[in-house]
Amino acid sequence: MIRNRNRVCGVEEIKAKRRQHEWALRKARKEKQLVSKRLPRGLQDDGEDLEIRETSVTREEVLQLYQRIQHGSDDRLTALRSLRRVLHLKEAQQIFVRFENSIRVLNGLFTSNLASVQLEAAQCLLELSHSDDPSVSLVCLPATPYLLTYLSGQSATFTELCLYILGNLAAENEAVRSQLLLQGVIQALSVCLQSPHGAVVEATAYLLSQMLQAKEAGEKIILAVLEANLTARLIRLLDLDSEFGMQTTVECAWCLHYIVSSGINSECMISQGLISQAVKLLIALGRTVDSGTTDGVELLIYPVARCLGNLIASDERQWCRSQFHDGDLLQALSVFLRGCLQSWPFVTRECLWLLNNLSAGDRQFCSAILYHNLVPVFLQLIPFSGGINTLVLMLLGNVAELGLEYCENLQQQKGLFPALCTTLSTADPEVARMTLEVLNLIFSYCQQACARFANQNGILALEMVQYHSNDEVRVRANFLMDRYFADKDV
Repeated sequence: MIRNRNRVCGVEEIKAKRRQHEWALRKARKEKQLVSKRLPRGLQDDGEDLEIRETSVTREEVLQLYQRIQHGSDDRLTALRSLRRVLHLKEAQQIFVRFENSIRVLNGLFTSNLASVQLEAAQCLLELSHSDDPSVSLVCLPATPYLLTYLSGQSATFTELCLYILGNLAAENEAVRSQLLLQGVIQALSVCLQSPHGAVVEATAYLLSQMLQAKEAGEKIILAVLEANLTARLIRLLDLDSEFGMQTTVECAWCLHYIVSSGINSECMISQGLISQAVKLLIALGRTVDSGTTDGVELLIYPVARCLGNLIASDERQWCRSQFHDGDLLQALSVFLRGCLQSWPFVTRECLWLLNNLSAGDRQFCSAILYHNLVPVFLQLIPFSGGINTLVLMLLGNVAELGLEYCENLQQQKGLFPALCTTLSTADPEVARMTLEVLNLIFSYCQQACARFANQNGILALEMVQYHSNDEVRVRANFLMDRYFADKDV
């Protein structure tokens, strides 16, 4: 969220609207965090083809399988495999958990000294944990002590499986998360993050991200994570060349984002090198995208940019801003704006939001924007809706409000006023209001811009806005006409 700043006279009402809009954007970002469950098929060891899984099942069939695993028949392992294959069905899950002692029996097999039986029981728990019915996954709560115990086991595959089960269980159930905290999950995750196995580290970060995005995370979870110093390890894993792969880096980036967006002790992570590591990562990603390699990069750019955007917004003392004064970072963000617009507009929005927060009241950063000639890049985004044009206008406003030198540079940019005339004609009142605000800033600091605007059919565009359906937009347009173009002879 862009911090509030002093404005030139005559735009106080627009300031209030802008603050309200920025608060709404920030609130939406915090509330629309990703919650997902995973069913990592790569952990299955029997070469099962997903095509042959059951598509329907009866209560009698599920009961028969339950009885076969319950009474220790010779084909228990086969029965467990068959059970696992039907438990991907919602009706099978609901039928199974209603059988008396079903989860107790499954837990008993999960703790078996037979590795094959143990693994199949774990696969059954995985299917149940993946249910979109919270009441189904909640009945798996008695399994959590065993799952946590096995995190310290020797088998990386089994550890990974347990982590995904726990992550799925924690996704929607506060009762599960509370119990995991009491059982020492943070300490267990601290150990798992040090694993030499990339799959284990990725699964650990997945479980941690599910915990961190919970509504009660700020009160119960994040402080425990900070005290256990998990953030230092997460920051080190923000590396495009990590031996653990990009997906692990993506999970770590989301974890850091959730912590930063909570606003709890951001100074701690700044001191641990989060900014420099994240900036370095974005620069490396920029070079990757610029070289034509784009496979999966959007999944990493997005949380890293969001993390930094939140971090700069929470830095009230502005003591970390100098770490962003890197021309290579600007070039990387410029690459993302151009290269991601068509395929991943959400990445473009996130990068614009980051640029807004970085440019707010920062003369050095805005000077770098002008020096690297990025305004034409921003203007190319003006025609795009979905919040993109709004963020571009906010960014132009950040530059313009810094005074005469910056406004003179802006008004000399080829295509600036034609682009703003285009946004003036939009039916979206927010876009029209913000365009009028940018124009007022430029005109108030740089009188010669009025002539340039008039010579590019700007007065006609302003006159048309006087008939806009929104009352405030009409008032603002009349204000500009009366103040700068009253005699129409510019």
